[in-house]
Formats: sequence, structure tokens, C-alpha cells
Amino acid sequence: MTRIGVVRNPKSHGNRVHPPGPTPDGVRLVEPFGREALKTALDDFAKDGLDLLIIDGGDGTVRDVISLLPHTFGEDLPLLAVLPSGKTNVLAIDLGTPNDWRLEEALVAARQLEPRIKSRPPLRVSWADERPCLQGFFFGVGAPVKATSLSQRVHKVGFFHNLAVAVTIFTATLGALFGGARDEWREGVPARLALDGETQPGGERFAVVATALKRLPFGLKPFGAPREGLKILDVDAPPKRLLKALPLVLSGKAEPKLESMGYRRRDPRTVTLAGGAPFVLDGEIFDGGELTIGLGPSLRFLVG
Repeated sequence: MTRIGVVRNPKSHGNRVHPPGPTPDGVRLVEPFGREALKTALDDFAKDGLDLLIIDGGDGTVRDVISLLPHTFGEDLPLLAVLPSGKTNVLAIDLGTPNDWRLEEALVAARQLEPRIKSRPPLRVSWADERPCLQGFFFGVGAPVKATSLSQRVHKVGFFHNLAVAVTIFTATLGALFGGARDEWREGVPARLALDGETQPGGERFAVVATALKRLPFGLKPFGAPREGLKILDVDAPPKRLLKALPLVLSGKAEPKLESMGYRRRDPRTVTLAGGAPFVLDGEIFDGGELTIGLGPSLRFLVG
């Protein structure tokens, strides 16, 4: 691999705490600010040809880069690598990338005779009004949006990585368990759901969560046993018998009674979601609308 490019987010938590060293010879480094600057940088990489594209940032940086890949590289995608330097790095956890994996280690891995490579298809989120689609790995409506707002406040007081995830989950769980039906953690959001074209009952939901990942932080398994493909968890509002249901959901147990309690796991090919509620994709909140969620083409990742 002789043509190597790096997209770095210098404002990511890891890069601010541990500033990277000099860029090795022969490696092209860009630090674009904003979508248009990122697109220009990726266009330049694509024109010159690239064997390996290294993304140095957190989940949001990964989302921004892979969302633009179809518009820059087309179908001729380079091999990707992720340096987990963000506040949270869910994709890196799924890939098994070491927390301290830096540029030097990634270059060593790339030079191996048979480098280790894993494939993951991203979620592709499209609006009906033809706004540019997004690609990412963890989508949520309802409670995940509220938890994301909370996690941003958690980061401001100095909690990062798995500790930030733990504090966010703990606080959100307390609110959902002990709040009343009208409490902000239990009330639903407008979300009309259809799976593979089949409309699902109900117009408000506590949460709709989707992913194509296999492993999540702390071994959580809200979608059930680890497996390939698009997976969703659909939860009624307000959530019923949450104290009993939550351990079953998060442990991945295949309990038939979860369905009757309003907790549904599904493996659709496509999801359509209407109602206008905001959604979160890989740690950032976006305006809702008439949405379609499916899988994009698989991406190939170099791993350590």
C-alpha cells in the first residue's frame, strides 16, 4: 500500500489530549473543517488514487467521511482504517481496534504480507426530500436522542469513553425506570414505522434503535445474539415493566414475553420512519422527516 491518506480531526478528544507526532514521509494528511472542505479533500484523494484511507477521529468523524465516500470515490473504495481518538468509538469496539492504536501502528499493520481486514456494511439513512444521505453505524429515535443530549453534557464535565457511556446509560435508566408516563425519559415521540413495506402498529414510540454492528460497549446485546445484517429494536411508549424487561433486552436473551411487553427485535431489509422526530446517528442529532434506513455497500477496514 503505497498511496496512503489520513483524514484527521485535530479537535477530537484523543488528539487534543495526546497530540499526534510528525506525519511519516509518503503519507498525505488533511485536517478539513466542515463538510465542503472534507468533500474537497476526499475528491483530491480520489483523483490521485488511494490504497488506504485512515480516519483519525471518533464515530462522528467516521460518519462524516463514509457519508461522502459514494460522492467522491464512487464504487472504487479504498481500504479504510480507524484510529479511535474520539470521545466514544463504537465502530472501533466492534472491529476490535485497540484503544491506543495510532498512525504508526496502522502503517505497520498495512505493511503486513496478509493484513487483517474486516468488512462492515454501514447504515444508509435517506430523507424523502432528497437531502444528501448519511452513512453510519448506530441510529436511534426517541430515548437515544435524549441520551445523546445527556452524554454531551457528561463529556463537558470530564467523562469520556466507556465511563461516559456508563454514566449516560445509568442516568437515562434511572429516569426511565422511576419517571411517570409524562416524564421526559418515558414519554414517546411521533414515529410511524414500516418494516419492508409493512406498517407497524402504533404512532408513538419510546425508542427505535438500529445498527449493522455485531459488538457494542460492555457486551450489551439489545438486538439479541450477535449476527450480520440490519437489526432494530422497537419499543412502545411509555415502556412497560421496564425494570423487568431492561435486563432481558440488554443481555440479548430471546424471551418471547418481551414481545407482549412492547419490546420487538426485528431483522428487516429496509426501515421507513415518519413523524418528524429528530434522530441520532453515531453521536450527532439530525432533523427528522420521512426517512428510509437500509444498508450501504460493505466497507473494508484494516484492523490491528
